[in-house]
Amino acid sequence: MNSAEQHRLKEFFINSLGSFSASEPVFQEVTERKNKDGYTCIHCGSKQVVRFGKYTVKLGLKSVERQRYRCKDCQKTLTDVTSTPLYRTHKPDKWLNFIKCMLEGYSLRKSADLIGDVHFVTLFYWRHKILSALKQIDFDSFSGIVEMDETYFLYSEKGKRNIEGRKLRKRGGSSKFRGISHEQVCVLIARDRQKSTYSGVLGRGRIVKTQLDKAVGTKLTIDNTLLH
Repeated sequence: MNSAEQHRLKEFFINSLGSFSASEPVFQEVTERKNKDGYTCIHCGSKQVVRFGKYTVKLGLKSVERQRYRCKDCQKTLTDVTSTPLYRTHKPDKWLNFIKCMLEGYSLRKSADLIGDVHFVTLFYWRHKILSALKQIDFDSFSGIVEMDETYFLYSEKGKRNIEGRKLRKRGGSSKFRGISHEQVCVLIARDRQKSTYSGVLGRGRIVKTQLDKAVGTKLTIDNTLLH
């Protein structure tokens, strides 16, 4: 693992692992850094997020309470690890030691021996979760040739009660309109030859220039060759 990858792994730790052990002093600082600009809903992006009770996590033989939040806009609940590799993962107290083993370049078997009470096969799946998450970490800019394309999905409100403006659909359904319309959601994918990748939802309906500028404009330079 080169220095750049190690740096990305440390950033992954800050963004995904820190708040899961916030009862320990070293993680309190990490939690504060992560949420220094306030809480953000991972479902809708709203900043109207408030504390919403506690939930219990088992760490070895003890149980620890963690903070739960709720978005006042979309009404969905979330935790500090929602949409991270630690979500619904067992033995979260072992992850910090596993991160250290990865940075040292140890094999899975040696890592399992050093960490204790975890099988090397489990570490195999943990490693793939981490590597997958690293690919989603934000980056400053693309390099060289950049390939970009968009795709469209039928807008879904699965899980929402009292849907207004249309009949309920079952198993996907189809749009009332031909071609691309406001009933479809645009998802943009952009990737360079070094595998730096951007993927995100731009909005409903046909893609427009302002949406492109907001999504990837700051990551493109005059040195890039864009293929679409």
